[in-house]
Amino acid sequence: MATLLLARHGETTWNHAGRVQGWAPTSLTDRGRNQAHALARHVADSYEVDRLVTSDIERAQETARPIAREVGVEPVLDPSWRERDVGSLQGFEFDELVERYPQYVLSAVGTPAARERPPSGESLVEVRRRVLTAREGLAASLEPDETVLVVTHGTPIRLTLGDLKGLDIVEAMQSQPLDNGSLCELEVERNDDGGDPLVHVVAENETRFLTA
Repeated sequence: MATLLLARHGETTWNHAGRVQGWAPTSLTDRGRNQAHALARHVADSYEVDRLVTSDIERAQETARPIAREVGVEPVLDPSWRERDVGSLQGFEFDELVERYPQYVLSAVGTPAARERPPSGESLVEVRRRVLTAREGLAASLEPDETVLVVTHGTPIRLTLGDLKGLDIVEAMQSQPLDNGSLCELEVERNDDGGDPLVHVVAENETRFLTA
């Protein structure tokens, strides 16, 4: 069996403020940096990481740096694991977004919001396609007993887990808690019939190692 780990970046200034981030180059808070260091220590103590992949957005890279030091593996940047590009919605407070642009909000209008593309941004349907393609490619590249850690964002992780559980986009985004600095573990099994690897959820939203 191979192992695919998905880590969410630590808390950022905009997470703390309740603002929509998208691809904004926001930095980690002190709490977020503590989360990143705790995550790094847990990963080093619990797994033998062979590859480290990270979204190229700053908050993911900032989270990946202490992990790279702890496990002794240089991170590889992969934009396929970016958060959703929210385009012109970037920077809005969530409450303001619900009030002014409910057509983009799953909790307001449900499934139609998953198909809506913000100006200069991506729809959730497009993000799901991008992320699942990245996951499938990475899973297919894994050697037996290899462990790969991906540092990414809330939306890619929720969509990945949702796909493996058979959830639609609304369920995937709304029914799966995912804390900053948390870790998910997937088991990747080669298909004896020569098809795509079989991927199973082992653990999700692991946070017991976080101290702050």
